[in-house]
Order: sequence, then C-alpha cells, then structure tokens
Amino acid sequence: MTERVNNFPPLPKFVRIKPCFYHNIEEDIPAPHQQLVRKVYILWMMYSGTLLMNVISCIAWWAGGGNAINFGFSLLWLLLFSPCSYTCWFRPLYKAFRADSSFNFMAFFFIFFLQCVLALIQSIGISGWGVCGWIATVMFFSYNVGSAIVMLITTLLFTLVTVLMGLVLIRVHRLYRGGGGSFTRAQEEWSTGVWKSAPVREAGFQAVVESGPSLPQYPAAVPSYPDNSHW
Repeated sequence: MTERVNNFPPLPKFVRIKPCFYHNIEEDIPAPHQQLVRKVYILWMMYSGTLLMNVISCIAWWAGGGNAINFGFSLLWLLLFSPCSYTCWFRPLYKAFRADSSFNFMAFFFIFFLQCVLALIQSIGISGWGVCGWIATVMFFSYNVGSAIVMLITTLLFTLVTVLMGLVLIRVHRLYRGGGGSFTRAQEEWSTGVWKSAPVREAGFQAVVESGPSLPQYPAAVPSYPDNSHW
C-alpha cells in the first residue's frame, strides 16, 4: 500500500499548517456505501454553509435594529461547529464504514443525535443565541421586512438541514442494525482496545479491501439499501 498522506482540509501550500486527516471516499469506503458517505459529507458542507449564511443573516439582523450579540455568537458558532461537526460525527461515520467498526458507529449515533437536537434548536431560533430561526425571524418581520427576508433564508436552510440529518440518522441506524451490529459489539471493541489499535484498524481496512465491495460484517445491508435509494 502506498503511503497515505493527510489531505484534508485542503490548504494552500504557503500555509504552514498541514492537513489533519486523510479523506478519500473512493479508496477507503466499500463501493456499496460510498454514495451514502458522500451524501453525509455533502450534508456536513450544507451545515457549514448554513452557519456561514447565518452570519450574513445576523449582520442583516443587526443592521435592521437587532442586537449585536447575535452576530458575535453566529461567528462563534461558525468557527466552532464547522470543524467540530466534521471531526465529531462525520469522521466516526467515515471510520465506521472504512473498517467495520461498531465503536465508531456508536460514537456517530450518539454525537449525531446531539447534532440533530442542536440543529432543531437552531431552526427554532431563540433570540439572543446568534441563530436566525423561526421565532426570531417571524418576530422581526414587524421591525424590518428586508432584514427578516434575509433571516428567513437561513431559517429555511436550518430547517432543511435538520430534516436531512434526521433522515440520515434513521438510515444509518437501519443499515447498521440490518447488518447485525449491536451495542455489545461496540463494548467488545472498547474492552479489547480494538478501536484505538492502529495495526488492528489497518488490518481491518485490508480485510475490507480484499473481501470485495461490501463490508465484511454487513452482507445483508447492501441488498436492503440500494445505492440509488433516496433519503
């Protein structure tokens, strides 16, 4: 196997900071699951884009007579949640499909559920929290219609992302359970230290590559969840 050089996030060469992760869905993920992982990656980009749009909407909110604290918080959420969401729930899912890891599946389920709750709160839009959700947007229509329309765009994006996250959580859980995964397997990986053993993870990856296009422990999942199915 050729040397795996970290390539994500892609940074300009003049930047001294080096990429932290190796990201290659075509190489790492078994073929039947590449489309799902790619969709979750797109969902992460959508969420990050929504956080960026939220900053713009909070500027409009501020310009229309809102509180400046919303802009400050929105900028904080963008800088905090964009990298953390990639690290905390996309990477566990990526590693779970890469090496058939129940521990990483469980980590994904737990953290992604919290992410869904957070996205729901953001779509609700409590004033003073730095998010343009339904409550803040509807109330601001009586103050400044132009700013409220910009805020409405972010509100709709948060709502869409929340719905898609819920669908992803359901689909991945069905795929995992349909393939025989369980909390017991995750506990066994934790107790034996398999989840943090680099040689074992690499061996698991090699087993996935050599066994063909499907995950070794999930033979029933592929026919049950075809690649061309919708969320």
